Amino acid sequence: MYRRILVPVDGSTTSNCALQEAIKLAQQHHAQLELVHVFEDILYWVDENYINYAELQETVRESSEKILIDAQALVQQGGLATGIKLLEAKGQRTANVIVAEAERWQADLIVIGTHGRTGFSRLLLGSVAEGVVRTAAIPVLLIRGHSHGSETK
Repeated sequence: MYRRILVPVDGSTTSNCALQEAIKLAQQHHAQLELVHVFEDILYWVDENYINYAELQETVRESSEKILIDAQALVQQGGLATGIKLLEAKGQRTANVIVAEAERWQADLIVIGTHGRTGFSRLLLGSVAEGVVRTAAIPVLLIRGHSHGSETK
């Protein structure tokens, strides 16, 4: 049923839960996976004498690449090959960048983690996953991360 599954990753526990679910789906459907990570250009309104902006940007890029490489290793442990893609937001909403990549790659499913925030925290922080659901023309599978209240001891 699903042949091309796009998985946005950010290195969080919630993102890793979504990745594990995507691996299972890919194994069951003999599907291709593409892992994407979107990083945003960091702008600081401070004197450049205090912060080396180029060095900071390079650190962000390296951290983003590591997130993708670590996620790719998890997929490979599951016996699958995957493509990875580092995307720069360039002032766009992260959700829009993810949906545009899904369209470009011709994905037929997006698997994304969600923190399941509600109320004020949802209003304050927004949700990349919610933005993807609202704008994607293809199915989106939301995977909720493990909450502290549901863990067994």
